[in-house]
Amino acid sequence: MKMVLQTTALGVMLAGLAMAQNVNFDNLQPGAPPSGWTATQTGSGQAKWSIEKDDTAPSKPNVLKQSGVATYPVCLKDDTNLKDGFVEVKFKSISGKEDQAGGLIWRARDANNYYVARANALEDNVTVYHTIKGRRTEKKRTDMKVASSQWHTLRVDFQGNHFTVSLDGKKAIEWDDKTFQEAGKVGVWTKADSVTVFDDFAYGGR
Repeated sequence: MKMVLQTTALGVMLAGLAMAQNVNFDNLQPGAPPSGWTATQTGSGQAKWSIEKDDTAPSKPNVLKQSGVATYPVCLKDDTNLKDGFVEVKFKSISGKEDQAGGLIWRARDANNYYVARANALEDNVTVYHTIKGRRTEKKRTDMKVASSQWHTLRVDFQGNHFTVSLDGKKAIEWDDKTFQEAGKVGVWTKADSVTVFDDFAYGGR
């Protein structure tokens, strides 16, 4: 019986691991928006999402870059639909006078309705929001060092109504909310004039 239980537990663990997906953008065409993603924005302006070569990329040679100016540039992975799980990305803030942000989206219904957690190199903080009908509302904030021109790892674990946001392996925020309870897309996010690059995007369900 003990052996059966151990085998079953291992099978469950491996099944969970099998659901994890990793995207490093290296097989996508440089100079164009990423295929298989909806490269768009919340609000006004003109986001510019493109695959670019970057010698500093954690997984060389390509990154996903946002270099336009919009209220909230958004890039959603089209084939995702997660209720519980995680989403993680490595990001580097390059420039921005108004903002220098890198963010993660989860349970997105569309480009106007989603949860977002972001780290900001101008403000040195991590913040979590919900965006409803295009309107973003701050819910919780933690002061943490977010260095510009350096790669960081941002992660969100979401289970039921409970969410945990981590930066560089350190817990930043725990938050409970019931706004979006159904499965939705995951993706990345910036704000305003942030020029930000992303690599090693990962996600998985539970």
